[in-house]
Amino acid sequence: MKKHSNWVILTLIGGNDLRIGVFVCHCGRNISSTVDVSRVVREVSERSRKVVFSTDYKYLCSDPGQKLIEEKIKEENLDAVVIAACSPSMHEETFRRVLKRAGINEYLLEIANIREQCSWVHEDGTEKAIALTLAAVEKVSRNEKLKPIKIGVKRKCLVIGGGIAGITASLDLANSGFEVILVEKSPTIGGKMAQLSETFPTLDCSQCILTPLMVSLSRNDRIKLYTMSEVVEIDGYV
Repeated sequence: MKKHSNWVILTLIGGNDLRIGVFVCHCGRNISSTVDVSRVVREVSERSRKVVFSTDYKYLCSDPGQKLIEEKIKEENLDAVVIAACSPSMHEETFRRVLKRAGINEYLLEIANIREQCSWVHEDGTEKAIALTLAAVEKVSRNEKLKPIKIGVKRKCLVIGGGIAGITASLDLANSGFEVILVEKSPTIGGKMAQLSETFPTLDCSQCILTPLMVSLSRNDRIKLYTMSEVVEIDGYV
């Protein structure tokens, strides 16, 4: 058996009276070709009194761009940051690490997607870029400082349904070291496949495939099978 895994959960550690800085990325010409980056910087600062600093840079995700953000966080005494750039799926973790290196809470960060949602889909995406960036400012102003903590997780799984999919999933999990509880509402497992003579598209004998799996499941010490049973309540969280 492998050791218990750990899940990360977040707990509140402070308030949200924040000094917010905005950094707008050119992404080379990906953004700046259809978005007036200088205007975004200027109007975001003018329209929101929550913004105490704003600037732009050609590639914020680059090492010099990250260094710029880190330096300005310290110089301007920022404690929350908005990055107007590409999708959060690209570099959210990158910028969180920058905040952490700069000494502020890494979760006081919001990313306004002005590339995929603006410059790549509009001939002139400036107004929308301004709106998305201002929305990110409002959002980050309501963020809370969070602290990640680790909690242990039991290596135990519930599989609902004893058809071929449930049997296969149970065996895979058990062979990976998990304790499995398999719940099936019928008197026997096998599901629809047990009622077929052949499988598509190979026309193999269904029982020839299913029976060995059912035997393996019944002999596996990590799998507990409950037939004529249903799940009536689920609680807790992950």
